[in-house]
Amino acid sequence: MEISHLERYSRQIRFAGIGPSGQQRLRSAKVLLCGCGALGTTLAETLVRAGIGMLRIVDRDFVDLSNLQRQVLFDEQDVADHLPKSVVAAAKLARINSEVRIEPHVADLDWRNAREFIRDVDLILDGTDNFETRFLINDVSLETGIPWVYAGVVGSHGQTMAIFPNQSACLRCVIESPPDPGTTETCDTAGVIAPAIQMITALQATAALKILSGQPELVRSQLTIVDVWEGTLRQMNLSNLRENGQCPACGPERRRDWLQGTQTSQSTILCGRNSVQISPAERASLSLQDLAAKLSELGSVVRNPFLLRFTPMGQSLQLTIFSDCRAIVQGTEDISVARSAYARYVGG
Repeated sequence: MEISHLERYSRQIRFAGIGPSGQQRLRSAKVLLCGCGALGTTLAETLVRAGIGMLRIVDRDFVDLSNLQRQVLFDEQDVADHLPKSVVAAAKLARINSEVRIEPHVADLDWRNAREFIRDVDLILDGTDNFETRFLINDVSLETGIPWVYAGVVGSHGQTMAIFPNQSACLRCVIESPPDPGTTETCDTAGVIAPAIQMITALQATAALKILSGQPELVRSQLTIVDVWEGTLRQMNLSNLRENGQCPACGPERRRDWLQGTQTSQSTILCGRNSVQISPAERASLSLQDLAAKLSELGSVVRNPFLLRFTPMGQSLQLTIFSDCRAIVQGTEDISVARSAYARYVGG
């Protein structure tokens, strides 16, 4: 390794768990980060500072004022600029470590594009805020053999586990299907505090460093549950869970319900945002310039190269529209209201 490279990572290389050989492996490692919110920004900064080779960031959202309490790569100017999270994160990460190749993608990870985004990576990290995407990640991990690290945080508590396809328990071994709407806490109902994010991402990032430095055997087959407010930590041994063969995904059935698109929705309520994302059944390319011209007489329009923000005259709703025809409708959690607004102003 070059002297400058050795100097940058000298403290990490001196740690016996990494060493020179581990650092060299990190330098060639490629990671897909699904989601760049609270979990994702903390994970991204940690791994970029650690010196991985490439980080591919896929996120569907833009920076909002409510993000700043816990999403470490964003600031007030990013809110004012109405920029997508992946674009903002990539620019800031490049200033932190120019040696790492950053690939930002303004997109909603779904069954149609998951295989493309997972191409050539060594590890998938969960920075998402919903179970539908997590079950999709689980499917594509099992299908490709690429490991991933699951995590979720609400309120002051969170959980995480590493998943090695065809070796360890997968997500559906632990949770057979996503919980029904209204049956679990969300950021809206329980809130979330930053220390819980930091605790869970510390465990996630540590598992990632073990895997990417060539030591996956050091990662235990367990679900870790932490509550930072109560000061509690529990670990559930999952080493024998896969052996019962009852899992619909990694058992004999080998079902890929989310990867095949049989379990998916076109509308998603965004956690903590009073917003609904609308995704058209068929993806297409939309001219934001042309749409801005059409909408300019109907309300306020602000546009940048990545998205268009439209506030209809006399309404409390606001639509943020992306070039892939997705839209985030702010000001409601009623999916029917959001769909009506989308149909009226965007079409479809």
